[in-house]
Amino acid sequence: MPLSRWSCPEPATELTARGVTDTVSASTVRRRLREDALKPWQYRSWISIRDPDFRAKAQRVLDLYARTYDGEPLGADEHVVSSDEKTSVQARCRCHPTLAAYDVHRARVFGRCEATTGIVPFMALVEQVMTQEPYAGARRVFWILDNGSSHRGKKAIDRLTKAFPNAVMVHTPVHASWIDHIEIFFSIVQRKVVSPNDFTDPTQVRDRLRDFEDRYNATAQLFQWKFTTSDLDDLPARLDRHPHRPTPRILHRPGSLITPKDFRGRPLSGRQSAP
Repeated sequence: MPLSRWSCPEPATELTARGVTDTVSASTVRRRLREDALKPWQYRSWISIRDPDFRAKAQRVLDLYARTYDGEPLGADEHVVSSDEKTSVQARCRCHPTLAAYDVHRARVFGRCEATTGIVPFMALVEQVMTQEPYAGARRVFWILDNGSSHRGKKAIDRLTKAFPNAVMVHTPVHASWIDHIEIFFSIVQRKVVSPNDFTDPTQVRDRLRDFEDRYNATAQLFQWKFTTSDLDDLPARLDRHPHRPTPRILHRPGSLITPKDFRGRPLSGRQSAP
């Protein structure tokens, strides 16, 4: 089993598969866990808006999630991919960076492990995706990326377009990882695959990640994304009403994602446990 941490549907499935019980639902598992006094899997964190072009950049990304671009709906031959590097996957001997691309509307992930991060490893990931269908023959493939050094600025945009003319790079606002779908996938990897860090060899890391990728692609469903452009318009007004509160980033719970729209709590300072 290529998991080190489980969410509620997985123990429900495993209990039935092992014959422990005839049937049990994920909601029953969730209810039993909720009754426990200790909930170390819950936490809150926040980050403040610093990008002066936050509204325009965020709207472009959110529109792509809703399958629109520049006010026009995307066609069936247009795709949206969210991608980034995860540098914190580490065996005891050394760091083992992981790169991944996530198809937002097909719930499919493409990953690779590299010795280091940088332009060359990132473009290798792009080639891995863009040379297979449906992306190779697509009219446009939108790549949603943060402002990391491997894919930052106009040079990165030109480099991508030169290699694959049907690829369009779209940057998120600075310090706005909470609107990037690939970060949700990486949070799943962190919780379920690479924690605790008990790997003794990079090969073990690579094999575990590949096994999980196969498992994920066989069973994954689309993320239930709730934060829309309407919520984006409401966010500055909420901040103005509560100037002493930092911008809520995200609230994680088992098997769920709650966006700033849903945040209704006391002022947060940094990262703290959720009740």
